[in-house]
Amino acid sequence: MSKKLTSDQIKNQALALGVEVATLRAVIEVECKGSGFNSDNTPVILFERHVMRQRLIANNKSKVVETMMIKRPDLCNTTAGNYGLYTAQHGRLNAASQYDRTSALESCSWGIGQVMGYHWKALDYPTLQSFINAMYKDEASQFEAMCRYIKVNNLVNALMNKDWKAFARGYNGVAYAKNSYDVKLANAYKKWSATA
Repeated sequence: MSKKLTSDQIKNQALALGVEVATLRAVIEVECKGSGFNSDNTPVILFERHVMRQRLIANNKSKVVETMMIKRPDLCNTTAGNYGLYTAQHGRLNAASQYDRTSALESCSWGIGQVMGYHWKALDYPTLQSFINAMYKDEASQFEAMCRYIKVNNLVNALMNKDWKAFARGYNGVAYAKNSYDVKLANAYKKWSATA
């Protein structure tokens, strides 16, 4: 069975949200270059070392923070960055999991929509593991998480109105302009709406 997202699945979610198909295709393109899985069938992830530190603190693991900041500042830090290659992300996740699996899984952005693991509860997954299982299942399950995130964070209107600045701020955070997310989204939308 194919793990690829189909046009019908995108169309159905667009109808459910009340947005154009091209807007959702733009988000997918900008977030993960159009694919939710690596060539080895693992979900596309990005491990965020600054989030690892935040999640350890949130999960009452301050002793682990102290240890990791000394032994593995590449995996636990006050600053973002030092990502390395996309192919190295699961290795980074596995290394961080040796210190605290929950915090490590919560510190990655996952799949087609690059939704952060720590959002699992807000997105109405019964457990962190059920969220992770969905990320491994197929792109449709990853896409479902992306659409839940859009709904929960009240970003539907921004998508409807093609207000890319507001959408990028809500989806990617206040530093969205640093990576030109709004511009990338607008350009991707133009491309997809021309092919609709």
